[in-house]
Amino acid sequence: MNRRRIVFVLFPGFQVLDLTGPHEVFTQAERLAPGYSLETVTATGEPVTSSGGLTFTPTSGIGAGDGEPIDTLITVGGPGRVRACADGRLVDWLGTAAARSRRIAAVCTGAFLLAEAGLLDGRRAVTHWASCAELAQRYPAVTVEPDPIFVRDGTVWTSAGVTAGLDLALALVEADRGAETSRTIARRLVMFVQRPGGQTQFSTQLAAQRPSRTPLRDVQTWIAEHLADDLGVPVLAARAGMSERHFTRVFAAQTGQTPAAYVEAARVEAARRLLESTDGTGETIARRCGFGTVETMHRCFKRTVGVTPGRYRQHFADRGEL
Repeated sequence: MNRRRIVFVLFPGFQVLDLTGPHEVFTQAERLAPGYSLETVTATGEPVTSSGGLTFTPTSGIGAGDGEPIDTLITVGGPGRVRACADGRLVDWLGTAAARSRRIAAVCTGAFLLAEAGLLDGRRAVTHWASCAELAQRYPAVTVEPDPIFVRDGTVWTSAGVTAGLDLALALVEADRGAETSRTIARRLVMFVQRPGGQTQFSTQLAAQRPSRTPLRDVQTWIAEHLADDLGVPVLAARAGMSERHFTRVFAAQTGQTPAAYVEAARVEAARRLLESTDGTGETIARRCGFGTVETMHRCFKRTVGVTPGRYRQHFADRGEL
């Protein structure tokens, strides 16, 4: 039986989860239906130590098996990627290995290695949010999209930071084996959700700065508990005991978002959870989350998450379009 070779490229100072997360997804896929062969390679074939201090012994060095076809070539990220990008032999090998690969992928800052090898030129890509600006500045031929969980551009896949590598690997398995296999693996790994690529890297709470003022933190909590209520500035300002003008200015300064933007993001996030975990209709979810109409929810969801509510739900269960 022809097996799909999944080759992970490691280097000193790589981030452990960038390897072990996607590796386990493919391991689970292999257990469900044999067909994958997993390998790890380093520039020298010698063991490498991760950024967290764990030492890994690779399957081989980059020179072994040259000429053999690769199904999926995956570069991982980590603090050591700076030195890895300066390793001309490794970068040159990536270019030749990519030419005999069906598809190539990068987890987190592993995108820098692909970019250094010229494999992202003229393509869209993403990396960890904290490194997107650097990737765009260093490699102007790459169109960096800083928000998505992962990006597919033809046969090239890149993901955001750390845990997004799991989402990327699930998407790769889904492309090979179908959605049901991918969802089964997500359940086995006790993942809360299998996130679609267009989803933003940030939740409402992570995207917003944590206010230092107690009244504003209390308002944030109240918003989450009263999404179906009137959450206009007059109501929120009264809750905080401030004038509307002062509240608007202080809220934006403390959270980095306007009150309206924060409320919309909180409602979208609540809608996401309901789409993931319930069979509620579009009308029911829109009403519970304070959108009023399905059309309003659709517009906000598409603008914030990058996909429609129906498309988002399809990633978790076959419940149909809203």
